[in-house]
Amino acid sequence: MSTSQSTVPRPQSQPRSAYRAFRPIGTRWSDNDVYGHVNNVVYYSWFDTAVNAHLIEQGALDIHAGDVIGLVIETQCNYFAPLAFPQTVSAGLRVAHLGSSSVRYEVGLFAEGEELAAACGHFVHVYVNRETRRPVPLPDILKRTLEALQ
Repeated sequence: MSTSQSTVPRPQSQPRSAYRAFRPIGTRWSDNDVYGHVNNVVYYSWFDTAVNAHLIEQGALDIHAGDVIGLVIETQCNYFAPLAFPQTVSAGLRVAHLGSSSVRYEVGLFAEGEELAAACGHFVHVYVNRETRRPVPLPDILKRTLEALQ
């Protein structure tokens, strides 16, 4: 089957109303690439920043001494409009799936004042014991924080 005949729906940008929490992110001069917009790899850094900063601020994640840490096992991003320095970006956050030891975060990146996301993506964390790296049930505070994002 040719690509033009595919039945897979084309990804669509999401509105701000689709997300539960937001974090402003300032772009940096070094984020731009030779084409004059933020390089695609930077978007993944913003996803990580939005999720982990939210969890740390909520007291649900201790990155330095906690027994449980999240390991990324999957990432994906669709791009709809360019972002560039010196814009301020707003990262919208929601939880699409919450398992016993894993979570799928979805993140929308918005240019200031825009209603539709310039990029939408996701990543999956599996929460593991810091020492053994084996999956563990989500701690109660983490689970409550994630439920609030559903």
